[in-house]
Amino acid sequence: MKHFTSLKHLSRKEIINLLEIVSKVKKNPSAYKNKLKDKYIGLVFQKPSLRTKTSFYVGALQLGANVIYYAPGEVKIGERERICDIAKTMSGYLDGIVVRTFSHKVIDEFAQYGSIAVINALSNLLHPSQVLGDLFTLIELKKDIKKIKFTYVGDGNNVCHSLLYAFSILGGNICIAYPKGYSPKSEVLAECKNFAKKSGGSICLTNKPTIAAADADVLYTDVWSSMGREKEQEQRKKVFKDFQINDTLLKLAKSDCLVMHCLPAHRGQEITDSVIDSKKSVVFLQAENRLHSAKAILLSLLED
Repeated sequence: MKHFTSLKHLSRKEIINLLEIVSKVKKNPSAYKNKLKDKYIGLVFQKPSLRTKTSFYVGALQLGANVIYYAPGEVKIGERERICDIAKTMSGYLDGIVVRTFSHKVIDEFAQYGSIAVINALSNLLHPSQVLGDLFTLIELKKDIKKIKFTYVGDGNNVCHSLLYAFSILGGNICIAYPKGYSPKSEVLAECKNFAKKSGGSICLTNKPTIAAADADVLYTDVWSSMGREKEQEQRKKVFKDFQINDTLLKLAKSDCLVMHCLPAHRGQEITDSVIDSKKSVVFLQAENRLHSAKAILLSLLED
C-alpha cells in the first residue's frame, strides 16, 4: 500500500489487515511508540477539522514521528503554486503527507507527482480514514459486517461514498436512504455494485427512510450540509426534514441497533439529542477510534 487515498484501491484482505493493525495498536499502544521515529509527516489542511487533525497529529506523535501542520492560509494549494510543484517540494522534506481538501483531484495530484505516502484526510468525494475507524468500531462491538443490515440516512456525500466502497468490498449489506436529487454519485454506485457482485454484498437505495430503518442493526447519519455547501443549508433543511434519526425512526430498527455519526453533529437536524445521547449511540467511541485507525494507516505506509 503506497498511498491511502480511497478504499476502492484496497482489496478485502488489505482492509482486513488494516483493521487488525488498528486492533493491535489500541490494545497495546506502548508497543508502537517508537515505530515511526525519525519520520517527518506534514498535515496540509484546506478545511477545518477537529477529529481528523487531532487523530493524525496525536497519532503520529504517539508513534514517535515529527509533525508539521500547515493551516489553510499557509500553502494555498493551487493558488500560490501548482500542486505538482508542492508535491515534489514536500517529497524532498517529508516521509508522508496528510491532505484535507475540497476537490479529490488535489489528493490524486499529490499522489501522482510526489514520491512520498499520501493520505486522504477528507475530500468532497471521499472520507476513507473516517470509515476505517467506523469499520473497526463495528467489529469491536462484535458486529459481523456480512451479517448485519447497515443503514445510512442522509446526503449521498463523501462519508456515504466511502461507506459504500467499504461494505461492497467486504461483502456487507448497506442500505442508503436519501432525498430525491441527493443520491450518491452514479460513478461511485457503479463501481460499488461491481465490488458487491464479487464479494456477495448488497446495496439498497431508497427515498424512504422508514424502509431503510426497518430491522436495521446500525443507523448511521451525517450532517445535511457538508463543508462547502453552507449556502444550501436553509434549502436542505426543508428537503431533509424527514431524514432525521429520531426516536420514531429508531423504533423501526432492531432492539439492539447501534447509532453512529461521523461528527460534528447538528443536533436537532439530522439527529436528535435523545438519540445521540442514548445508550444505543456509539458516536464518541467512533471518535476515539479515529486515533487508532489513523495510527494504523501511518504504520502501514511508513513503518520500515
